[in-house]
Amino acid sequence: MSTAAGGPAGGGLNPNQVIILGAVGGLAGIYLTMLNQAMDTTIFSFLGGIGAIFAAVWGADAVRRVCSYGLGTGVPSIGMLALGMGIIAAMFGLILPKVAGIPTVAGPIIAFIVAAIIGLIIGVMSNKILMMNIPIMEKSMVEIAGAGALVMIGLSTAIAGSFEISVIMPAVVETGFIALVFIGGAMTILHPFNACLGPDEKQDRTLNVAIEKGALIMALVGFASLAVESMDAMSGALTIIVGLVIWVVYFKKFMKNTHRDSYLVTGTGLLPTEEELE
Repeated sequence: MSTAAGGPAGGGLNPNQVIILGAVGGLAGIYLTMLNQAMDTTIFSFLGGIGAIFAAVWGADAVRRVCSYGLGTGVPSIGMLALGMGIIAAMFGLILPKVAGIPTVAGPIIAFIVAAIIGLIIGVMSNKILMMNIPIMEKSMVEIAGAGALVMIGLSTAIAGSFEISVIMPAVVETGFIALVFIGGAMTILHPFNACLGPDEKQDRTLNVAIEKGALIMALVGFASLAVESMDAMSGALTIIVGLVIWVVYFKKFMKNTHRDSYLVTGTGLLPTEEELE
């Protein structure tokens, strides 16, 4: 990572609004999947994917705020860092209830708190040891880590149908789908600002990318869930369909924003053939 000239990023939604949207929406989506156990079904698994989208929007906004200070090549790195912190916190938070004998329902909250603590430590080290001197680094690292943990748990829950570690381990970790969750989750957080950065970057365009990217990953984990024995095909199909519908809607919004913010949009036609060049 390297720092350069930059400053605070503005937008229609202030940071506190996005934090509430991402944290509450992310946790709500994850916890609503408990309807699966209550009703002896897996049909509500798609709600984990919805929760992951809310968290991804929060993470993407935190990335744009901290990277607006000049983290050029650090944009992809900070997204991978988010999921690195997130996967440690998520696994710890989901395992702790099992080994400590506390209610499983506490898992996501514990993961969220642990992620925030890890993020704070990383933020302090970045400013005090690496001397990055970004005013909002500590706060942003807390946000990015928290969002990363929720994205990890949300996507994993969409695959497994539950956030219980005894279900996630065989359905997500042992199958290798954890790689899809890790890389896909990181992309939902890092890619939006990386795709939109520059003097014409706008919050609504960047966050629309976060939503459509999160929806696309949601659809992919829906396909992954089809390979999980404990999941029925209808649940996976619903996750795929909901993800694709959200993706289409928000990709169109992103394209509309792109046309709005660009100086000129023109078609170049097909590349000329060899004969036309001679």
